[in-house]
Amino acid sequence: MELIQEYPDLDAYLAVDEAIDHRHPYVRETAQRLGAETSDAYAYAEAAFIFVRDTIPHSADSGDSRVAWRASDVLATRNGICYAKSHALAALLRVAGIPAALCYQRLVDEEGGVPAVHGLVALRLPGRDHWSRIDPRGNKPGVDARFSLDRERLAWPVRPAFGGVDYPVLYASPHPAVLEVLRRARDRHELWETLPDTL
Repeated sequence: MELIQEYPDLDAYLAVDEAIDHRHPYVRETAQRLGAETSDAYAYAEAAFIFVRDTIPHSADSGDSRVAWRASDVLATRNGICYAKSHALAALLRVAGIPAALCYQRLVDEEGGVPAVHGLVALRLPGRDHWSRIDPRGNKPGVDARFSLDRERLAWPVRPAFGGVDYPVLYASPHPAVLEVLRRARDRHELWETLPDTL
């Protein structure tokens, strides 16, 4: 699949916004602890990915009812769904000068299954001429997402036969449909009832 930049200028994928608030002191401190100032962008990007994947539980796995969506809040509360974890990883990458985009899939497990939009991150490391998608959702039995730049190792496969879609657009900011439900939900139960099933 060919990934399509929403904006041609890579600077758009380094910008600060309400959700990817990488000027926040907590984001900067976390990035520093992970080695953002190292000259090895690959090693830092992998460390940031593993940190978000492994130390911030997906709230569906942990049972946490709080809804975090700003990167700084996700890092501080160690809580979030796939979209929120993607915001946190994008912020950690951007603070180190690594262009990071938000991207999405429409997942459907089986024929007649309930579709869900799933959030990912794409990054573009220095010296590379392409974007690589990675999935910080968090591993569990049956899910084994890995940091890989040349062969995708995402949490779940997209199943077009059941209505699954790999959306090719690389967004500089969270998709409005995603951000709206995150901001409105009072708790994870309400969030689950309002998650978008398509973009």
